[in-house]
Amino acid sequence: MTALARGIGSRLGQAIGLLLAVVVVVFFLIQLAPGDAALYLAGDQGVGDAEFLAQVRADYGLDQPLLVQLGTYIGNVAQLDLGESIYFNEPVLGLIVERLFATLLLAGTSLLFAVGVGVAIGVYTARRPESPMSSAATVTSLVGFSTPVFYSAIMAIVLFAAKWRLLPVGGIEDVRYDGNWLGETVDLLQHLVLPALSLGIIYLAIYSRLARASMLEVLESDYIRTARAKGARESVVVYKHALRNAIIPVITAAGLQVGNLLSGALLVEVVFAWPGIGRLAVDSIFRRDSPTLLGIMIFSSAMVIVANLLTDLVYRLIDPRIRVGGSR
Repeated sequence: MTALARGIGSRLGQAIGLLLAVVVVVFFLIQLAPGDAALYLAGDQGVGDAEFLAQVRADYGLDQPLLVQLGTYIGNVAQLDLGESIYFNEPVLGLIVERLFATLLLAGTSLLFAVGVGVAIGVYTARRPESPMSSAATVTSLVGFSTPVFYSAIMAIVLFAAKWRLLPVGGIEDVRYDGNWLGETVDLLQHLVLPALSLGIIYLAIYSRLARASMLEVLESDYIRTARAKGARESVVVYKHALRNAIIPVITAAGLQVGNLLSGALLVEVVFAWPGIGRLAVDSIFRRDSPTLLGIMIFSSAMVIVANLLTDLVYRLIDPRIRVGGSR
């Protein structure tokens, strides 16, 4: 077995153990929340009918000891059964899958925008560290990093939707629009611009500064001097030799910040009425739909764990030293 395969197997085992721990912790956190779940499930009938309330507890297994409920829930999760929503009266997994595309589209677009533009700015300013553009990018990145994501979202609505009327204010599509697939795609992209920019701007600031610092360090390396001494073109030196190593910290940071990205997506989805998992989570909180909220937290944790696994895999593929030695 190769070092890469052993490393992936080890990370996968750790991920399964971590996900199990998340299920246990989240389950107990939900149990500690105030209120009687059985009373909420029974509705108005549970207020004065003790027999009906007892039947509800028996139907949902709430009359069992807490550890028995936990074991049952872990077994259900292992079978991809996240329970049934109290409010929607539908399987929780189905509700999450219905909204998964919207969240992945928003988070993925924001991440690609932040990494792509951030690395480009970082490379440019690293090659010209004394230029006015470098100073302007540094100031802009500090402002972007310091601005809360919900404030950026509100300001984007005020400027681009309310004042200039250039882009739609919320939702994922115009319900009044009924056109062909090309028109629907354009409509979707128009609705995506403001949420993606609002979420991506803070990470753009992070990745641009990180790429600049990493690129400055790499450009001073001995192998870069050797490549230049051999007469290699500057574009080859920068984009083939330097960028491959300089981008590693950016990829690592992007993978580790998936959790923060999903948290930011929750706020953005609420501001822009974006029909994603974050919006579903907020609605579940207000409706006291604990099975849905529990399922969303576990599913989101699984997404973060998978993203970290993929980041580790990409990291190993990019850096040969990790592939060979298994560690740096």
